[in-house]
Amino acid sequence: MKKVTKGGQLAIRMEKSERAVFVDLCDQLDTSTDRNLRRPIRVFVASHAPADAASTAAIHHSLGV
Repeated sequence: MKKVTKGGQLAIRMEKSERAVFVDLCDQLDTSTDRNLRRPIRVFVASHAPADAASTAAIHHSLGV
């Protein structure tokens, strides 16, 4: 089985207090911050991108990328 590697990073700026609340909530809910940031990005891409890009996003989602 071929190993799928992560390809890139996205840096965002936010208030330290807002970040702290977000991280604490993710910890309390036993989920990762990355997972909770990727989900709305995938929804955005799927609803706004041309068909080819949406297909790529769906493929990446199914692979857990």
